[in-house]
Formats: sequence, C-alpha cells, structure tokens
Amino acid sequence: MFTFRNSLFLSLFLAVSTFAQIPAASHLTILKAEDARRYDKTLRDLLKHSNYNVRTRALLAAGRIGDMRAIPDLTPFLETGTAKEREMAAFALGEIESIDAADILLAALAKKNMPGMNVPSIGARLVEAAGKIAGANANDPRSGKLRDSILDVLEAEYRKGAKQDRETVLLALTAALRAAPRDAKRARPDDTDTTVAKFLTNLDARVRADAANTLSRVRAKNANEALRSILLSDRDVIARANAARALGSAEDKGSLDLLITAATEDVDSRVRVSALRSLAALRDPKAGERLLKRADELFAAYAKAKKPDLIPAQHSEFLEIATTLGRILPNTQRERAVNLFREFGKLDRGFSPEVYIARVRIAPRHGDNDKPELTNWRQYSTLAQVVGEFATLEPTTEEGKQMKEEAPTMMRELAKAYAEADPVKEADSIMAAPDVLRAYAGFKSNDLSEVLRTALSNKDIFIRATAAELLAEQPVSDDNLGALNRALEYAIVNDTMYNDAVLATLDALFKLDKLNSLPALALAVGSLDHIVRAKVVDLLKDEAFQNVKDLPGALRFTNLSEAREVRPYSGKHTKLGQVLNTDADYLRAVARKNGRVSAVLTTAKGTFTIDLLPEDAPLTVDNFIKLAKAGYFNGLEVHRVVANFVMQDGDPRGDGNGGPGWSIRCEVNMVPYGRGSVGMALSGKDTGGSQWFVTHSPQPHLDGGYTVFGRVNETGMKVVDQIVRGDKIVSVRIVEGNLPQSAQRGKK
Repeated sequence: MFTFRNSLFLSLFLAVSTFAQIPAASHLTILKAEDARRYDKTLRDLLKHSNYNVRTRALLAAGRIGDMRAIPDLTPFLETGTAKEREMAAFALGEIESIDAADILLAALAKKNMPGMNVPSIGARLVEAAGKIAGANANDPRSGKLRDSILDVLEAEYRKGAKQDRETVLLALTAALRAAPRDAKRARPDDTDTTVAKFLTNLDARVRADAANTLSRVRAKNANEALRSILLSDRDVIARANAARALGSAEDKGSLDLLITAATEDVDSRVRVSALRSLAALRDPKAGERLLKRADELFAAYAKAKKPDLIPAQHSEFLEIATTLGRILPNTQRERAVNLFREFGKLDRGFSPEVYIARVRIAPRHGDNDKPELTNWRQYSTLAQVVGEFATLEPTTEEGKQMKEEAPTMMRELAKAYAEADPVKEADSIMAAPDVLRAYAGFKSNDLSEVLRTALSNKDIFIRATAAELLAEQPVSDDNLGALNRALEYAIVNDTMYNDAVLATLDALFKLDKLNSLPALALAVGSLDHIVRAKVVDLLKDEAFQNVKDLPGALRFTNLSEAREVRPYSGKHTKLGQVLNTDADYLRAVARKNGRVSAVLTTAKGTFTIDLLPEDAPLTVDNFIKLAKAGYFNGLEVHRVVANFVMQDGDPRGDGNGGPGWSIRCEVNMVPYGRGSVGMALSGKDTGGSQWFVTHSPQPHLDGGYTVFGRVNETGMKVVDQIVRGDKIVSVRIVEGNLPQSAQRGKK
C-alpha cells in the first residue's frame, strides 16, 4: 500500500508538472498563438522543438486553436511521438472536431493494442477524440464508423474484467453518448444501449454512474432492471442519482414507486432532485400525495429559516417539487397545492416563476394573493412566464378558460410596451423584456411580426436579440427582412458591450433567406469581433452557397482560417473578440505556473475557496484574478442554480446575459469535470468573459468543451451546496502563495 500511494503521488506530480518545465520564452510564444487563434509557421516550428515538453504544449495549442490545417502536422505524433505526445495529439485532434481526422483516428484505434501503441492513456484519448468528432459531424457517414469503433473499445474493455483500464472506460462511455445518433426520426441502433448497460454492474462506482449517465442521455430503454437495482441499493450517491435520471428518460412506469421513495426519502438531495425530474417525465398523479407531504416539510423549514438577507437552502429543492407537481397534477384544482404555493408566494414576492407556473397549471384561476408584485424586472418576468403558460394550457374550468381567452390581450399590451420601452427610463423592469416577448410569441397572434419589428428598433441589445430570434420563426416577408437588415447595421455600429444582437440577427437573416443574406454576411465579416467573423465563416459552409459563383468580394476568402484569427485590440469601438493581453499579461500568467493561487469567496452561507489552476488555464485564471482584484464579483447575485448540476455567478446584470465587455479564448484541457470543478460559462466557443460555475456532481459531457480553471474541495462544497439562486457573493479575495494557517485547517 505504501508503494502504491507513493507511485500514485509521483504520477500525479509528473502530470501536473509537465508544462512547468517549458522555457518561459516558448510558453509565451504559445500563449500568444492561442490567444490570437493563430496557427502558423511559429507554432509548427515549436512542434519540432528539441524539448518534448514544448512539443507537447504546442500540440495542445494546436487543438485549442482548432485550425484544420494542423491535422497533417498532428497525425505523425500518433505513431512516432512519446507516449505523452501521442496522448496530446489525440486530444488535440478531438478538439479540432474535423471529420477529416476520422480515418486517422480509426486507423490509430485499430493499432492501439500493438507494441508501442498499447499505453492505456493513448487509447483513452483516441476514443475520446472519436466521440467529439462524431458528435460534431453527426450527419457524416464516417461518424457511424467512429461510433462503432467506440463501442468496440467498450466491448474490449468489458471482456478484460478486472483488468479494465478505468480512464479508457470512462472516456469511452462519454464518447458513446456524444456519438449516438441525434435525429429522432432515425431508428437509433440499440447496440449503444446494450454495450453501455454492461457497465452498470461494474465494481467501480464512477463507472456505474457514467454508464447510467450515458443511458440517460441516449434515452435507453433496455436497462431498467439494472437501473432500478442501482437506485434501490447502490451506496454511491452519483450512481443512484444518474440511475434515477435514466429511469425517467426511459419513461419506465414500473419504477414509479421506487422513484417516489427516492424523491422523498433519499438521504442525498442530488438523488432526490434527479428522482423528482423523472417523476415529472412520468406525469403520474399517484406521486402527488407523497410529494405534497415532502413539499410541506420543506416549506416549514424554509419559512422558519427565511430572513430578509437570507434565502434558505431548501429553496432549490422546493422549486423542483413545485415544478414536478405542476407536471403531474394539471387541472386537478388541488387546494392543498394552491394554498401551499400561495404561502410560498408571500415570502418569495414573485422572484421564483417555477412556483407560480406550477400553481396556474394545477388550478388556473384568479386570486388576489396569486399575482406577483411588480416592482422590478424579475417580478415582471415571472408575470410574463405565468401568463404565457396559457398559450399551451387547456383549462377545464370556466374561470380558467376565461383567463386563457384574456391572456393574449394582456400579453399584447405588455409586449408592445416593452418593444418601445426606453432602457434608461425603464431600467428597473427592462430586463424582463425577453421573457415578455417570448411569452407573447407563444400565442402566435397576427400582429406578432409587427411587434417584433418594433422591438428590433429598441436601443436595448437583448430586446433586439430576442426579437431577431423570434422573427426567425416567422414567415419570410420584405418587411421582416428589411427590419432585420436595418437592425444588423445598427448593431454593428452601436453595440460595443455585447454581440448578442449581431449574432441573433445574422442567424435570423440566414434562416429566413440564405442566398439573400449574403450582403448581410459581407457586412458582418468586417467586424472587429472574431466571434462575428467566425459566425459568418460557419454560415458560408452551408451547401446553399456551394454553387454561388459571384460571392461579394468581402466573402471571397482564399483561406477561411484567417477569418477566425483574433486581431489585436484596435483601441476603439469594442473590445469583444480581440486580443487584449500584452507581453506583461502573458509573462504574469506564465509566472504563476509554479506557484499556488486561490480565490477565497465569502457568502452569507459561509466561505469557500477555489484552488485556481494557472498551469492548465493560465489566461483564464489571469482574467479571473484581474476581475476579482478590481472588485468585479463583489456583491454579484448568483443568477443560476440547477440542483445536482451547477451554481453560476459572475453576471453584473443578473439575468444570465451579462459580462465584462470583452471575451476570452477557451483553454480547454484534460482536467475532468468532477464534483467541485470550476469552469467558464459560454454561449459558444471563445465567448467566456466573467461568468463562472461550480459543478455539484461529475459532468463528463462538459469535458473538453468548457475550460476548467479551478477546484473547490469537499469542505468548500458543503457551502456551495447551500447556495441558491438569489444568494450573493459578498467578496472575492485572491491569495497568491500558501493560504493562512486558519484557512489551511479549514481545508483539511
């Protein structure tokens, strides 16, 4: 045992120390290339460097940059490189996500058991890459071959019994869910289900949990008995939670009683929440009585703990129960539920739309105590979502039918008001506008396009973005296309903090009339923001443009990859999608690779520490530290908590749309998303800025897609688990070097 522990420590030390051995000058050059998304001779030369650590780091950079031109340069490493280089080359090919690498990976996977290739970590990364490429190119026939190779790897590992390689199995299970066909109209082969289900009885709890996770996401129906067994008696919390979720995805009515018990009696909230969501999918009213009893218990504890400056930890689970009750008890007029939700509303004051929506689903009727207060945007948003429910509700009472009839008129008045609202004068409520417009769109009223065209002229970026998104679903007309083109011109000239309106308008114009969107694409490709330019390049790949001979001059790229490169900040207009870092910034980021840096976050629920990972994500860490030292995060509200998934913060607006006015590049790495992993929130590749999240449980589907830049240990996670939507991060303090003695004791 002594030898094993020391060997494990040594392997971990070597794994995290690899990049620390890179000369600072080489590391600086690589960081600059990554930040600019530039793949050129400089990086190619580093792939030939005499220091294998430099070569390995350059391989990672090639993957992060994502340029297809790197594929021929990466391929030789799969056979001739060191074990670490082969592993990194495979990882990088997966990050590029080009189907052009499919045959290369298939050939490498076929050789992975040959001498020199049979290092488990290499095979693990090859199969991971196969999953990423298959998932990104689902409609290409070669993706089917990649899927088959993934399943072959799983079968081979299964046959090894106790000699299975854990990393290979875990990465292959996630690769299988990525590679599974997504088209609901296609008959999904059941071999994915059959192969993955074999791992539900694995002795490793994490393997059982990941197998259940994959079965949940591919909606498998052939493993219900094994999943029930896990939910009933498995000692591992995550395995039970994922089994509960998979039973709901399978719509297994035979597990109803087991799910009810798990939702109300399991000792861990992660299992209870997963079971609740599955009950919502089953929609069986039999669960109602037990859930109402549990809801009463939660509300009693919630009401006792509620204070003006403290939202009780029971909040998240209560919302989950309310949502489930709304699904399983529609139009039942259950007075017990109505009264409970009314009492909750007195304390909540309209900030939690889930409960009000559940109430109106169960008993759509008027009531003085049911209307949320209307003093800020969250309460207007809740009102809009509640009234918008009537677009799909089919009430059975006369009062409910009357409310459904009145709902479109009420929403029309709100939608028109918000479409014309002045963001300055209506600052307290303007952020509700997207929810109002979406709610009104649900009624499909005759004047919807007119209202949306009005909204496209609003000065608020997110009103325009929402209007464009909704207009994309409307019939093609000269009025709609004209309004969208004018909105695009306005956004490109005037929007400096956010690019949401530009991107949404481009998508709408493209969706409504591809060929006639070319002038808009030609306008947008001149943007300083590389995210906008990359959007144009992606849209131009559509088959509709393949035979167009006379593309506008601005769209005649001799090398499309160059349009994706990030240019140095011009010093004017916008900082979005540009290189903002200087040599001093890069040097500071590189210098941290040998040290320890932490962020100590104080909340009303307690203090927790994020151990930052400057070696794995140097520029992301540097960006976070700069924001924290400027006081950016102090006082920000936790705007998103999804139980058994993430808590998310870093939005100065508080509605999930906010950021610092610039974007940073992703630094995807091999650090997995386990419990307590800290990652950057994105709305697409390279769109991170200030929003970050902490995972409540392992989330393997996030691996290789979102930058991991920190970790919270189990002591800190006890605080994170208590945080609910609406809590605030009081302060963030950066500690470079060892933590004080008191903090060290708290972390043990």
